[in-house]
This record gives sequence, C-alpha cells and structure tokens, in this order.
Amino acid sequence: MTGPVSANPFWDFSLAVYGRPGVPACCLALQDRRGVDVNVLLFAAWAGLECGVRLSADDLARIDGAVAGWREEVVRPLRVLRRRAKAEDDAFYRRMKAAELEAERVQQDRLFAVGGIAPQPGGGVALAAANMALLVPGGDPALEELVGVLAAE
Repeated sequence: MTGPVSANPFWDFSLAVYGRPGVPACCLALQDRRGVDVNVLLFAAWAGLECGVRLSADDLARIDGAVAGWREEVVRPLRVLRRRAKAEDDAFYRRMKAAELEAERVQQDRLFAVGGIAPQPGGGVALAAANMALLVPGGDPALEELVGVLAAE
C-alpha cells in the first residue's frame, strides 16, 4: 500500500530524490559554490525526468523570477538562522530547520503552479541533465555526480 499522494507531484519527486544517497551533498555543493537554488534545480530535473520537458533558459528565468522574492525574503533568512543556531541551540535549530523546510515546500508549490507542466511519459536523464546544465554554466563536478545518481535509479 502506498501513502497518500500530495497535490504537488513535484514536491513528492523532490522528497524522493533528495532522500537518495549523494543527492543532498551534490545539491548543497551547487548551492554553496555556485549559488544555485536547489528547488529550481530539482524543478529542472523533475521537468526532464518526470514530465519529458526540455526547458529553455527563458523558461528557467521566468520560473526563477516567480519565486525569487520568496527565496530572498523567506527561505534564505531562515537558512541563515538555522546554520547560525546549529552549534549553539539544538531546539532552536530544529525549529528553524522545520520552518525552512516548510518555506521550501511553499516555494515548490509556487514553482509547480508557475511551471505549468505535469508528469507524462517520455522523460529521461538526458532531458533532466540538459535542464539542470542551464542553471550551472560551465558545469560542475557536483552536477555531474548528481546526474550520475539520477541515472542510477
């Protein structure tokens, strides 16, 4: 028996993919080294893998623009608070971690709504890799590793 499916298949995909070994480290390396928004990166992967959609740079700019304010004003400040509290106050750290995750879920709901795509046959790792590459000009070893993890599933 499977659990309930949420109204946002992109969120379900992100939870499943982020739970795979190696994925968090790759995503966080791209976030910290290259300034990549992990939620937009996961959206690009989902579009290619699950929806069979090849995104353009303009598509990604439009999608990113729809969540930029939320990311800058809500998600990033919560991340700063969580990281600051990690070594100093465990209870506050856990609350900030939960708040950050909820803020990211809201961001993913917005990405799903503005993206205007849905799962369908025809997706694959090559499409996901092409979509994600648009977010990491010049490439990055962490992106290559992430594509490898996605291909292994």
